[in-house]
Amino acid sequence: MSASGGGKAIIAAFLANMGIALAKFVAWFISGSASMLAEAIHSLADSGNQLLLLRGGRKARRTADSEHPFGYGRERYVYAFVVSIILFSVGGLFSIYEGIDKLTHPHELTNAWVPIIVLVIAIGLESFSLRTAIKESNLVRGKGQSWVSFVRHAKAPELPVVLLEDIAALTGLAFALVAVSLTAITGNPLFDAIGTLMIGTLLILVAITLGIETKSLLVGEGATDADHDRIVDAIVGGPEVEKLIHIKTLYLGPDELLVAAKLGFAADTTLAHVAGDIDRIEERVRQAVPAARVIYFEPDIYRPGDDPTPPTSDFVIKSAD
Repeated sequence: MSASGGGKAIIAAFLANMGIALAKFVAWFISGSASMLAEAIHSLADSGNQLLLLRGGRKARRTADSEHPFGYGRERYVYAFVVSIILFSVGGLFSIYEGIDKLTHPHELTNAWVPIIVLVIAIGLESFSLRTAIKESNLVRGKGQSWVSFVRHAKAPELPVVLLEDIAALTGLAFALVAVSLTAITGNPLFDAIGTLMIGTLLILVAITLGIETKSLLVGEGATDADHDRIVDAIVGGPEVEKLIHIKTLYLGPDELLVAAKLGFAADTTLAHVAGDIDRIEERVRQAVPAARVIYFEPDIYRPGDDPTPPTSDFVIKSAD
């Protein structure tokens, strides 16, 4: 997996979640806390999610073949989408079911100090995992780019998934800590049940967000506005092309961008010159945007005054807003 895939962040999150899940299950068994059980299931689901992300990164590295001539880069998008579904079905729905069950069948907590200690330790471990994810994300996040924009427009799905999972985990742990503490202080199990419902609702909201953003990547997103402008500048920045007639871009995977364009050359340009010009333009494009690995240029004859095509920007597939 490439650096942009956040391999370190995924492994850190997996190790943290496995340890946290085990501790939460023990605490639930001792105390009977519904919030603790919901958090244990949450951590277990997160651990499975990280394994899926790692598997998706491995499968995406397969070499292109006749059946998939553009490679398997989108495997990472598929696995990220599966992760959002698992987070929704396993984590969110189970937590809501458990919360409703505890509302209708209250269960008194025993040894409440055990889940409180586990939750405090889990907050520390999840904070370490989130810190790692933030550090990895900063390596690929654009200068001045907001975190919301990064999550919405990142082409590598793993880092946004881990970031949202960690933020949801920390928020869920805070809900559980408050719920268990209030139940221990008041002796009223209603707080524990409400905390469980809040955790389930949080997981569903995160899962829906992940599903929407990953769906956009699966459908197909083009270059960002900044990369699109760099590509256009690289094409028209030399003397070869009379006019850039139209251009389309599409991400074949998080690290592989397809660029297709029709280029207008002077009518008296020979075929040999056109071939050489295209080679030079391709080199400039790859230098400007290294992710532009698959490039197709269609040469055409450009005659000044005979231009029925709309402006170049109208033909660009851009990132979903």
